Amino acid sequence: MRNVHRRTFILGGAAVASSIALPSAGATGVRATATSLPHDPFQLGVASGDPSADGFVLWTRLAPAPLNPDGRGGMPSSNVDVQWQVATDGNFATIVASGTTTATPASAHSVHVELSGLDHSRFYYYRFRTDTAPSYLSPTGRTRTAPGQGVLPNQLRFAVASCAHWEEAWFHAYRQIANDNPDLVLFLGDYIYEFSTNKTTNVREYVDWGTDVVDTLAEYRLRYAQHRTDPALRAAHAAAPWVVVFDDHEVKNNWNNSTPSATQRAQAFQAWYENMPVRAAQKPQGGAMTMHRRLGWGSLARFHMLDTRQYRSPQSTPDCNDGTRRMISSNQEQWLLDGLATHPATWDFLGQQVFFADRDRDRNPNTCDGDDSWDGYRPQRSRISAGWVERGVPNPVLLTGDVHRHWAADLLANPYAPDSAHIGVELVTTSVSSGGPSADPTDPEPGLPDHLPHVKYLHDRRGYIRCTATSTQLTAEFMQLSSTTEPDFAKVSVTPHARFVVPEGEKRLLRG
Repeated sequence: MRNVHRRTFILGGAAVASSIALPSAGATGVRATATSLPHDPFQLGVASGDPSADGFVLWTRLAPAPLNPDGRGGMPSSNVDVQWQVATDGNFATIVASGTTTATPASAHSVHVELSGLDHSRFYYYRFRTDTAPSYLSPTGRTRTAPGQGVLPNQLRFAVASCAHWEEAWFHAYRQIANDNPDLVLFLGDYIYEFSTNKTTNVREYVDWGTDVVDTLAEYRLRYAQHRTDPALRAAHAAAPWVVVFDDHEVKNNWNNSTPSATQRAQAFQAWYENMPVRAAQKPQGGAMTMHRRLGWGSLARFHMLDTRQYRSPQSTPDCNDGTRRMISSNQEQWLLDGLATHPATWDFLGQQVFFADRDRDRNPNTCDGDDSWDGYRPQRSRISAGWVERGVPNPVLLTGDVHRHWAADLLANPYAPDSAHIGVELVTTSVSSGGPSADPTDPEPGLPDHLPHVKYLHDRRGYIRCTATSTQLTAEFMQLSSTTEPDFAKVSVTPHARFVVPEGEKRLLRG
């Protein structure tokens, strides 16, 4: 058994009193204040994320009373030691790493454990236990390491999801993601919502603390806690490692580099970090944090995760052709293009938040609409797409969320010339639950826009995208729920509504 260095980490899950033998807290240094807890503190589940070839992040957060209005989850104002184990089997017969860390009140008793030194291309299992009287044992999570550099796996199976409004539909998409047992889950933003919608079709309500919009640390913490009380979400986190980025509703609707205040931004970032399985590199520094990052998957794939909110110029329709306006920072743009100049993998996936393909309604490049998408930031979009063409990126694929509908589009060198060269594809996932039965009740069955021939698919239902990448092709299945209001998952079907294939090297969508 290998004892890994003590680190900060986050806790959660449905635990029971445990008598398993785990290493004592004293084995790794100074002992935290021992505390008794009145109830199971693992009610928010367990999670893992950001896998590398030799490790990953483990997460949980202690909360015996998750919905306490103070946002502290029913925890005392003292530290709690938490022990963790990683094994190669679900029965923990072969433990390969273990240790103890401290959950503190300052981090809402959340903890992140960053592991390294494990075998590449392998599944692992993990769990936590509190060093309290009585002690509590967390559920078991399943995670994995990525393939090593230069290793070509047979395939990569991953889910793409976004936009999970608690009130508007059941989280059945998360349940099916868990059932798929993917290698990886990409979540592209809007994990929570900062406001209530009060729709007549809503299936449940957010906790009411007397204010209309979330804007304090306690309120943000409570939002995340309520989401994680959902068993389908907990199951999806426990099934596979996640790679997560935020969009707008984790902070404020349509926020940009000038709003909201630095104070509110710092509180939103703090709560997001406390509740996500991300590395210390993503820990916020006040009202700023490093969100963009790159993850490799052997010689098969790379994921370039972007931040399209924190440094975005304010949305302004008349200025969409202004070359000084930015969706991402200049540093992030250069980081992206520098990374795309190397080609260690077959597929380059750009995980980001808002629509990249052109959707200009009047087809006039001198006029503007769609100011909250890349249509409102055309010069930077052109620099990035021309940049990957110049650098010879073999298979660029944009993965997008935000719009609460499934879309699939070919990316063209000149979006105003349908016969121009194909330079990539974009896959846009619908919402997990946001929008309820239809994102647009006035147009629940939208047809393909005739003025946008590069758009190959559009569908307004809840779900996610199920992807399979091999060295020869990418397959994308656009999964849809048969019902958003039926609470019993056993009575709901989740099936592919459409399937597309992207052959290696062709940069275009074909019906599968």
